[in-house]
Amino acid sequence: MTLQGLGRLLKQHLIWFILFPCLAAGTVYYFMRNETKVYKAKATLYTGITSGYSIRSAEVGSNVDFSAISNAFDNILTTLTSNQTLYYVGVRMLSDHLQLTKPTVEQLSPASFQQLQQAIPASLRQSLIRPGDPDYTRRRIDSLAQSKTDNPIKALLLNPNSYYSADYIGKKLKASRKNASDMLDIEYEAGDPAVTQQTLTLAINELNDRYTSLKRGETNPVIKYYQDKEKAAKRQLDNAEAKLRAFNVQHNVLNFEDELKTRSATRDALIAEYNTEVMRNQAAKAAMNALNQRMTQGGSLLKINTALTDKQAELTMAETQLINARTNGQPQAVLDQYQAKINKASVELQQIAQNYFAADNSADAIPKAKLINEWLAKVLEFEESGARMGVVKKRLDDYQAESINFPPLESEQRQLTREMTVAEKDYLSLIQSLNQANTHRQDIAIDGAMSVLDPPNFPYAAQPSKRMLFTLIGAGVGLVIALLLAAIRFWADKRVNSLEEAEQRIGHPITASFPTVKKFAVNSRASRAAVSMFEQLGNAINIDIEQRQTSTRPPLITLFSIRSGQGKTWFAHGLARLYAESGEQVAYYYPQQSETDRKFEQDGITFFPYELHPNFMNVREPEDLLPSEDPLTINSFSKIILELPALIGSPIPLHLVNRSAVSLMILTVHTIWSRRDKQLYELYAKAVRHPILIALNKVDGSDADGPTLKDIEQGLTRTKRYAEPNVVTHRVGANETILDQQTK
Repeated sequence: MTLQGLGRLLKQHLIWFILFPCLAAGTVYYFMRNETKVYKAKATLYTGITSGYSIRSAEVGSNVDFSAISNAFDNILTTLTSNQTLYYVGVRMLSDHLQLTKPTVEQLSPASFQQLQQAIPASLRQSLIRPGDPDYTRRRIDSLAQSKTDNPIKALLLNPNSYYSADYIGKKLKASRKNASDMLDIEYEAGDPAVTQQTLTLAINELNDRYTSLKRGETNPVIKYYQDKEKAAKRQLDNAEAKLRAFNVQHNVLNFEDELKTRSATRDALIAEYNTEVMRNQAAKAAMNALNQRMTQGGSLLKINTALTDKQAELTMAETQLINARTNGQPQAVLDQYQAKINKASVELQQIAQNYFAADNSADAIPKAKLINEWLAKVLEFEESGARMGVVKKRLDDYQAESINFPPLESEQRQLTREMTVAEKDYLSLIQSLNQANTHRQDIAIDGAMSVLDPPNFPYAAQPSKRMLFTLIGAGVGLVIALLLAAIRFWADKRVNSLEEAEQRIGHPITASFPTVKKFAVNSRASRAAVSMFEQLGNAINIDIEQRQTSTRPPLITLFSIRSGQGKTWFAHGLARLYAESGEQVAYYYPQQSETDRKFEQDGITFFPYELHPNFMNVREPEDLLPSEDPLTINSFSKIILELPALIGSPIPLHLVNRSAVSLMILTVHTIWSRRDKQLYELYAKAVRHPILIALNKVDGSDADGPTLKDIEQGLTRTKRYAEPNVVTHRVGANETILDQQTK
């Protein structure tokens, strides 16, 4: 829709846009004539959720969890607006008001006090009051409210219009977080200033009590859970420690890993010592063999040498016994016996050696004292090395035998140690969780309630009246309803309301658009526009006549419309007068309106009224429309204008319209253009083989291009003639011109 179409729509429904807002605004203004005064009290609470300091502040750190903060504020608001909280606020306030003996401005206004006296009988009120015991009154009120039978207290607390009902308090109580701070703004409004302040105060107290109680209550199950788990974990840890301790005692080991390291180091040392002793023993043996070979070269020393060898063996055995005794930890007495035996064998061996020396240094022997000493030293070294090597070998075998049992014992100890470690970790984790739960409960106990930053104020002045605001809203609603109805009518309207809409619905461009002409006058813009349009329409008709390939003389101009009352007669007279003024003879055929209509001529225009007979659809020539006794010479006319009756109520004379040079369809604005109209138009267009022009009648002044007086200076005389009275009275009443009857 264009701006012009929108303006046309608004102008068309202007009365709606004035009437509906006025009716809606007047209705609202009337029904709010007895508007009650409203008082509002406000308060601000400090929650400390984000910036507050508590026991757990050091644990939480500097990280801020905005999701948790939002959730905490939601919990507070939900607790405040819960039905149970509002119920107890109403019960507490009713209990306080029942204690009053007279109204006061600070506690209860006279009107509210009178309503309370009327709602609760005096006898019931006296039974509810016990001096010095307000809790008794609250308990009685709560009991009556929960009763299954009807009573005044229950009715008062359930009445949605009562100051004490949860529904009323919930509707008037509003709370919201103040920007991104820790502050919570709460406001309440009612018709009594004292009730407003008291309700808000009681709501804050009840919120603190219930929210703190809920926070404390939620920690008790958690603490009990962790306490039970901690006891079970402690028992499990004790069992694991007992098993590990019993295992260590049984196998006489503290730590298998350290024991293995020690044994490995000892074994390596023994192997190194054993290898050293083996090398020493082999070296001593080699030296002893070499010395024996040299000593056995002398035969005289054989006997002494044998005794020396036997004594040497005895000495070696004694030394071995002494080393084994020391290794095995024998008593000192045993060691002394072995030492004495060694000493004795050594002395005897030394004596035999001296004898051998003496024999060797005899006159007939070769001196071998030095060789004997060396041989004796090597023998002693060989025997000592062999004894030590045997002891080291025995210790290596013992270590090897003990090491075979160590791997399974180590695996078992490791499993017991792991079980104890897992039990210890579980126990410590539960201890930490239990400590956190206890800290949380203590934190709630210390700083659970919210601080009142701004206490509820007493509203001395009522809130501004909303009567004018709701009146304006009502006017706006009325305007919206008017726009909605106009839109519904626009979309449901099947009428042609503008030039653009006509072209869109018909699917054909409009040749000429004529404004509404109430009375032809030279100074009328609409009159000048109509005369100009008649000239343009005449030009378009003449061009189509000249461009027609088969010219039939005189040319026939057919005017038709889908519905009646579109202005065909007005257009026909205008065109006929246009052609007549140019010196042409015009024949004008039009449907007979009454039996008195007769043929007549005026100013070069011959009027032929014809009767719609049953054979109308088979008419081939214009003269066939007239009675046979009325002769007509067609060739004497320059143009023939034929006005057809409305197609919606009469057949199409197919042969006659095909003889036409051009057809002109007349359509008046605000005429219904339905599916049937479109079908009739398409049927007519299909029937003819010549151009069809469309003239839109009675368009809005904004769509009609009216020339100025300067633009039509040369055609001003014609406009003046159109403004002169027409003497034709056969079709219209006296003193009326046919050009002024635009719907004819």
